[in-house]
Amino acid sequence: MAQEPSELPSFEGSRVKGRSLTTFGARLPLDKLSKSCLLFTLNWLDAQLTILWIRLGVATEGNALMARILQHGDLAFLGAKLVIGAFAAYILYRCAHLPLAKRGLNFVLGIYVILMLVHVATGCVAMGWQTPIIVVDYVGSLPNAFLSLFA
Repeated sequence: MAQEPSELPSFEGSRVKGRSLTTFGARLPLDKLSKSCLLFTLNWLDAQLTILWIRLGVATEGNALMARILQHGDLAFLGAKLVIGAFAAYILYRCAHLPLAKRGLNFVLGIYVILMLVHVATGCVAMGWQTPIIVVDYVGSLPNAFLSLFA
């Protein structure tokens, strides 16, 4: 005798509305507060890694304004970076009900994920491993190679 779907027992517990991230079968909710905290954390990690790479002589600061602030010292750079990151995360959190802020938060998180990959590649180069640069050059040349098929 088959039970109706509404009569089947549920062992899932409460459901989380909204988007969620599936990781190894578990569902982790990604609400606006989690995303804003992640944004601030990635911003802080970016500041720390930037100071590390610059002091090791492996990289330079790409943002001219932040490079000038870095000339005043590591603490000034870190403070400015954290204030800007906290302000951005707070504004995007408070305005998360607006579609533009939702898209903006996702966009900025995507940029920071790419930036973290750049930091990983920089770290690999700092340790003498050149493979990430070769991979980045190869991937960077793919659009030109694809377009040359049609030219």
